[in-house]
Amino acid sequence: MIETNQTLPNHTFNLLTENGMTTPSTADLFANQKVVMFAVPGAFTPTCSARHLPGFVENFDAFKEKGIDRIICISVNDAFVMKAWGDAQSAANIDMLADGDGAFTKALGLGKETGVFGGYRSQRYAMLVENQTVTQLWLEEPKAFEISSAEAVLTNL
Repeated sequence: MIETNQTLPNHTFNLLTENGMTTPSTADLFANQKVVMFAVPGAFTPTCSARHLPGFVENFDAFKEKGIDRIICISVNDAFVMKAWGDAQSAANIDMLADGDGAFTKALGLGKETGVFGGYRSQRYAMLVENQTVTQLWLEEPKAFEISSAEAVLTNL
């Protein structure tokens, strides 16, 4: 599992924007930036849709005031689902990043098998990444939602 002071693995993602599909790399998204990235087990799921993503949407300006350049939401879903979820949640300021096959999540060591629920998914977490290096990691216990919320992350920045 990735730990603080480790560099994110190199990866190319799918990100569907208003201008079409893009394929940013880890360097494109994290180099020379201070980024909060949070992961959810699945788009459109109850806790993720009612509390996790909305907290980051509502507190976007507070993160900017703390020097955060970008907020990324990542999930083991495809780019079309992530775009539709972001649109439904008015998350225009959040990069809705798809990890379609879970390869990035696996490389981080932050995945879990959920069986018939949805197969391989991400654990719930948030991290602060500075210039591609993880400087803080808030990994939730199974079925918990406390330390990776927007409010908790803001308190710990």
